[in-house]
Amino acid sequence: MTITEREIKRAVKEGYARIAKQATSYYSSRSCSGCADIPEEISKRMGYSDEEISAAPPESNMGLGCGNPVALASLKAGEVVLDMGAGAGFDCFLASSRVGASGMVIGVDITSEMVDRARANARKGGYTNIDFRQGDLENMPVADNYVDVVISNCVINLIPNKNMVFREAFRVLKPGGRLAVSDVVLTKELPEFVKRSSKAYIGCLAGAIMKDEYLQIIKSVGFSEINVVAESSFPVESLLCETAGSAVIEMPKISIEQQKEVADSVLSIKVNAVKPE
Repeated sequence: MTITEREIKRAVKEGYARIAKQATSYYSSRSCSGCADIPEEISKRMGYSDEEISAAPPESNMGLGCGNPVALASLKAGEVVLDMGAGAGFDCFLASSRVGASGMVIGVDITSEMVDRARANARKGGYTNIDFRQGDLENMPVADNYVDVVISNCVINLIPNKNMVFREAFRVLKPGGRLAVSDVVLTKELPEFVKRSSKAYIGCLAGAIMKDEYLQIIKSVGFSEINVVAESSFPVESLLCETAGSAVIEMPKISIEQQKEVADSVLSIKVNAVKPE
């Protein structure tokens, strides 16, 4: 039986709330001997440099993305940046240093536990140009024509109504504003056992749509200059495990053949687009 949009949202909120809570105990125990720096290793595979990883508060890096949208966005001093699905704030903290004191970063996330964690990270690090807000990406608490750049990292595919998410991104951008997203798309349809899995949704798989459909949605809401900057195969296990919250987003037990079938369907893409003047 196919899960409904309401069930998906509930599963995502509850799943990421558990990830945020589990990460608290994960980071508090990392002084133990033999603890692996798993989120850092995943971030390196996604395209973050050692310098970027060390620049953000360690507790903000949960290894949950699929790319580096901050690098993709080519941010400038003084710009206003919105991160859709900010999580614990990792990309927001990287953006903060690029836009500087004259700029501003807004991080929106649907999960209160993630927003609380992000705000705590900001206070601890003394960041003054970041505003974390709890909200639905289909109806964001951000004014029209307000931001210069919208970024997102492996989040839009979690949202059932992707059209509304991209409409919201278009709404909040100033004319001439830029969109820079890293996300997961498909080259062929996922097996039904993945589509029906709320756990796979939390891991960013079941909500993924075909690449051409994804790009068409961006175009249909009004964006221009749509450009796939890069695409690559992405290890399915990196979407579903090995994070600070790995214990709560395990994939349903599947065979090696089924794992390969899933992996062959998935691409990580990096997309730029512009809101016309």
